[in-house]
Amino acid sequence: MNSTRKIALVTGATRGIGLETCRQLAGAGVFVLLAGRNMTRAREAADALRAEGLDVEAVLLDVTDAAHVAAVAALVEARFGRLDILVNNAGVLLDGPGRKPSEQTLACWRETFDTNVFAMIALTQAFLPLLRAAPAARIVNVSSQLGSFGLHTDPRSSIYDLKLPAYDASKSVVNAWTVHLAHELRDTPVKVNAIHPGYVQTDMTGGTGELHVSDGARSSVQMALLADDGPTGTFTHLGEPLPW
Repeated sequence: MNSTRKIALVTGATRGIGLETCRQLAGAGVFVLLAGRNMTRAREAADALRAEGLDVEAVLLDVTDAAHVAAVAALVEARFGRLDILVNNAGVLLDGPGRKPSEQTLACWRETFDTNVFAMIALTQAFLPLLRAAPAARIVNVSSQLGSFGLHTDPRSSIYDLKLPAYDASKSVVNAWTVHLAHELRDTPVKVNAIHPGYVQTDMTGGTGELHVSDGARSSVQMALLADDGPTGTFTHLGEPLPW
């Protein structure tokens, strides 16, 4: 492989926004590791993209499994010695429909944070040495406008009456992690940004979103391919800033 070609890892990539992110990055000439917690589905997704002429490879990665994380990090180090792009896309939405914020179960909170927060941080920590080894790495944390305190407290906001507390709070933490990591890496070529993909037609939304998945992946791809003079520590949708 060309030593200057960018290497990307996209988590939660067997369907929806993650799969489309792989498609668009590979279409831009990036070699993409398509990560999924079910290897059969990951291979099928990678095979479908390769049939489109795209350079994509499946890897087994349940982001909540420390052994999986260590194995993929070791694989990337052995084969490439660096990682240029990390897209933390894996996530879950488990809040019970119709339940008030005070009625959501602790099990829901714990499982949501295990995947959306703790696994994302652990994965980033595991790959940070490889990201630092790249000439100008990009970390993209897939968040949501539902993590915005500004929008949740504004009666004029479209999400003012939409409260999914475990999911919303987990994405607020994703945003906070983004700010803190970006500050830590501010004097390096590594850029760290959070994005809101939009209300996208995926399984998570029951197919009722406003945006096609191709548009839902654009924010991640923009930040993954960010120029050297691009921002870090931001929260955006299609390049437009969102309130924290």
